[in-house]
Amino acid sequence: MVTIAIENLSAALGRRPVLHQIDATLRPGRMIGVIGPNGAGKSTLARAVLGLVKARAGAVTIDGRSVATIASRELATMIAYLPQGQTLHWPLSVERLIALGRLPHLGPMSRVSAADAAIVREAMARADVSDLSGRIATELSGGERARVMLARALAVGAPAIVADEPLASLDPGHQMDVMALLSLEAEAGALVIVVLHDLTMAARYCDELLLLHRGRLIADGPPAHVLTPTHLRDVYGIDAQIASYGGKPAVIPVDRARQASRLRRNG
Repeated sequence: MVTIAIENLSAALGRRPVLHQIDATLRPGRMIGVIGPNGAGKSTLARAVLGLVKARAGAVTIDGRSVATIASRELATMIAYLPQGQTLHWPLSVERLIALGRLPHLGPMSRVSAADAAIVREAMARADVSDLSGRIATELSGGERARVMLARALAVGAPAIVADEPLASLDPGHQMDVMALLSLEAEAGALVIVVLHDLTMAARYCDELLLLHRGRLIADGPPAHVLTPTHLRDVYGIDAQIASYGGKPAVIPVDRARQASRLRRNG
């Protein structure tokens, strides 16, 4: 199990500052949702956790080790990454594509073992793609491809998962399946970090939320603490009703906020 600490982190894409003084501690056994409007810095934060975006200031550490000092192969065994909108170029079978998740564990010239193959089959079953095993990955629909890439991330067997918008291209039923599966990973002890646009999915399945706006952390904590009418108005510019179903909040946007938000005026 791993703990990821984000300490006073600032980062840029090229010359453009994107993240500003982010502080958060992400602990195992939790599902952390990263939310915010377009351009808030959500994907940049996810990539910074993986060492793919370098810090301008501050640091990201994994169990006290700077992510910048961890070799890429070792890091790949610690955090499984599911990026958004992956394009497949090679006509591999689905089973072979998912088996690529085992590569960080294999030495040079090593082959997938029987134990690795069993892990791949289990990942396929958990992601509900076993029936696609013989299909060519480049011929899948967007929703099928999204579930296959999730299976590949699960096949890594890492103690942490970073999933960037894993619900894109999925119908509502499979969206719930994916969130439930990621939630089960957290319940089993993994640290799960998921970038989301769907606020109700974030509210219902995540243990904690990080709300970003213009690269700054506006609020963090349990969904009921973060998804308040004031935060939704200030950050998203919407008026919304916060309903309850099964003891968890559901966010229902009803209109654009009538007044410009304080954060937009002062941002």
